[in-house]
Amino acid sequence: MYESEKRAVLDCALTMEHYRLVSLSGGNVSMRLPDGTFLVTPTAVRYDSMRPDDIVRVDAQGKVVEGCLRPSSDTSALLFVFKHMPTVNAVIHTHQPYATAAGLVTDVLPAFLTLMIDATQQAVHVAPFTISSDEGMGALAVEYARGALCVILKHHGVMAFGKDLDQALEAAVYLEDAARIYLLARAVGPVPLLDEKQIAEQAEDRGNYGQKK
Repeated sequence: MYESEKRAVLDCALTMEHYRLVSLSGGNVSMRLPDGTFLVTPTAVRYDSMRPDDIVRVDAQGKVVEGCLRPSSDTSALLFVFKHMPTVNAVIHTHQPYATAAGLVTDVLPAFLTLMIDATQQAVHVAPFTISSDEGMGALAVEYARGALCVILKHHGVMAFGKDLDQALEAAVYLEDAARIYLLARAVGPVPLLDEKQIAEQAEDRGNYGQKK
């Protein structure tokens, strides 16, 4: 079942690796399905050797309902996010270096670039450290999202959210670009910020970006 959706999850994982947001089998990709179940990448399987049939389908309690492999070790955290963020249909967890590094030197990555505002919608907060493979990681991600499409997990990585896989992936990729620019600027001086009015104006959908569907 859900063969095209499994392929989409794998394609997203490979694209995540292409943009160097993860290495080997790090991170994970998950997706909400119409029947109330979820697709999750398997644990400890390299993306370059993964096949669509390796993607695991689990129920809302994390029980495997389709697939031969174990789902991501972060499944309980991912399911917490899906349960408490009902408009989110895709979650990407990465170990992207620049955003993770930014999370070690600041408690919030400000919305200081147009590309960041467009992709994450607002400033991205840094959630306190919690051990991986624990529901608490999902709880902190929900708490610190605060309307943004990304959360930086201190000492760990990033969770990106979206109405679909494309939106979540774009949020993660552009957050990494923004974090790299932030760290470069901060290395030579203070980073100038945008005010709330400028951020709101940039975030407004003016109907002239993207292709019609």
